[in-house]
Amino acid sequence: MNQIGISLVAALGATGVLAQTAATMPEMDHSSHNMMPGMQGGAMPAAKPATPAQPAMAPQEGSSMTGMQHGSSDKGTRSPDYSEGQDFGPLGREKMADDLNFSQFVVERLEHVRDRDKQTLTVYDARAWIGGDYNRLVVKAEGEVKSGRIQESRTELLWGHAIAPFWDTQLGIRHDDGGGPGRTWAAVGIEGLAPYWFDVEATAYLGENGRTALRLGASYEALLTQKLILQPRFEANFYGKADPANEIGSGLSSTNVSLRLRYEVSKKFAPYVGVEWSNKHRGTADFAAAAGERTRDTRLVAGVRFWF
Repeated sequence: MNQIGISLVAALGATGVLAQTAATMPEMDHSSHNMMPGMQGGAMPAAKPATPAQPAMAPQEGSSMTGMQHGSSDKGTRSPDYSEGQDFGPLGREKMADDLNFSQFVVERLEHVRDRDKQTLTVYDARAWIGGDYNRLVVKAEGEVKSGRIQESRTELLWGHAIAPFWDTQLGIRHDDGGGPGRTWAAVGIEGLAPYWFDVEATAYLGENGRTALRLGASYEALLTQKLILQPRFEANFYGKADPANEIGSGLSSTNVSLRLRYEVSKKFAPYVGVEWSNKHRGTADFAAAAGERTRDTRLVAGVRFWF
């Protein structure tokens, strides 16, 4: 009980002290907490008139461009290495990345052939070129050799010009030689990479005495593995008029379909084996039959493909 009484007395004493302190504090003046100057009763003051535009700045001395001279510079103030046609100095002119020349020699086929009569011969198909990405000098050579003698050959010298990505036009000459008299032709053609990765070529020829010819070819490379490649190939030859001296008839003269399987020991060297079906048609078949030759033949081939 004594403790409760003491607590009540202490609480009452503290309350009295707080009341006395509040009575003795002066009344707080809130006049210094007025709103922003000019605000009366919460009303916004009228907006001040816009600041008058600043007067235009006087031009700085020396900033006028009216005195600039646009005449040509004196000789000797321009470097002699400035542009094409001038002296390029001791270093010479640099070659741009698309202005370089390259070359390549490719033997597509160098093969030993055995036909159904067990006769053998050697077939070659090669090309070489030199030039850049847009213009090239191209040499093509194809033929058959039997018993050390050329049975037939075709050699072309062409100028190739790129007309689109993966496509070239070719213009030049072709010369045929073999058992009969040689023939020379003017050649114009196109070759490139068709959709779905078909290599195609088509060349038209104009020869002496109104002779004309057309050669079509296509091939495809199917990668069975990274090194094992299967290549089907097709070729057709047409002639505008008969050439009895070379046992060639008019129209569709010959077709050739082949299938070769090669193994790339390296990218530059690949041996292969294959089979080839050749057919002679129309007048050409008549000439072959009269000479006791086959008009249709199946031949086994084995050879190598290489390039450098």
